[in-house]
Amino acid sequence: MSADDDALRPLRERIDAIDEQLLTLLNERAQCALDVGEIKQRLNPQHERDDEEAIFYRPERVAQIIAKLTALNQGPMSDSNIASLFREITSCCLSMEQPVTVAYFGPEGTYTEAATIKQFGHFMNTTAMASIDEVFREVESGAANYGVVPVENSTEGMVNHTLDCFLSTRLLICAEVELPIHHALMRSPSAQEQAPVAQILSHAQSLAQCRGWLDQHYPGVPRIAVASNAEAAKQAQAQPEVAAIAGEMAAERYGLRLLSTSIEDNPDNKTRFLVIGRQVVGPSGQDKTSILVSVKNEPGALLRILEPFQRYDISLSRIETRPARSGNWSYVFFIDFDGHQSQANAQAVIEAIGDLALEVRPLGSYPRAVANQ
Repeated sequence: MSADDDALRPLRERIDAIDEQLLTLLNERAQCALDVGEIKQRLNPQHERDDEEAIFYRPERVAQIIAKLTALNQGPMSDSNIASLFREITSCCLSMEQPVTVAYFGPEGTYTEAATIKQFGHFMNTTAMASIDEVFREVESGAANYGVVPVENSTEGMVNHTLDCFLSTRLLICAEVELPIHHALMRSPSAQEQAPVAQILSHAQSLAQCRGWLDQHYPGVPRIAVASNAEAAKQAQAQPEVAAIAGEMAAERYGLRLLSTSIEDNPDNKTRFLVIGRQVVGPSGQDKTSILVSVKNEPGALLRILEPFQRYDISLSRIETRPARSGNWSYVFFIDFDGHQSQANAQAVIEAIGDLALEVRPLGSYPRAVANQ
């Protein structure tokens, strides 16, 4: 045995002992989760519940756990690693309490799937849907407990189709997920190392987000927009002369070779996703509320509905406008503001706006997404 082995042996034995302790503690935690599930089942019999998953998955509770542990964290593990680790632990425990199905805007290998895994971990049942509308319908029908849809990109702006779906649904926002978007160029491993790229495929937004990099590194190579980044990866898998722009998850899923990574022009590019469901989420301590407000198109309408926010000292984070489906030149405002709708000042604002608008409908309060977690 070498001197190196002698020096490493105490550390390896210590690691083995810690692993055994972790195994014991993880199983103790899992048993506690099972006990919690049994109590919830006993206190909430099936015939008294409309939404079984609302009893088990609590986004505010997960947010509180992660916030507490990252505040206690003294390293060397980063806060983001701690957050990822404990999301997987809570995901595993929840799957033992009650299996949860999550529908997301697919196909597989897209950023929406990555956001779904970031929020729910790897222990949930996931289903890729062909459109945002189908995600909403899957949750409305009860075939899925939750849905994950994109709502905003920091470069390209709002996903209006997601906003429009809220006009005709009673589903609520249960959580939000913020995902850094890092694009990669990839192609089939069967392609020769120095073989030229004949075409570059990707979703139109991804092509736009990498325009400067492509102009510099692949000038003159045709860029073809396809339905999704995953579709681009599939075509690149089948055609060695084609390259695709997608996330690294797509490269892993479709067995592609990475040519370049982080090719987006804006390194701070992020996409925000919403988790939709049928439950009202309790306060976590760091929350955001979204409401839908319908008004007539007349002078001063927006000013009148914004005044109560100043009066009750509530900070707005976003306002978006969409035409109402009812016509008659009325408009719908989607408003995000800080705080939880159960707070007295938030209730006062919603009541005051209700006196001024054609309709005001809370879309949900939910834990605020934390960057890099």
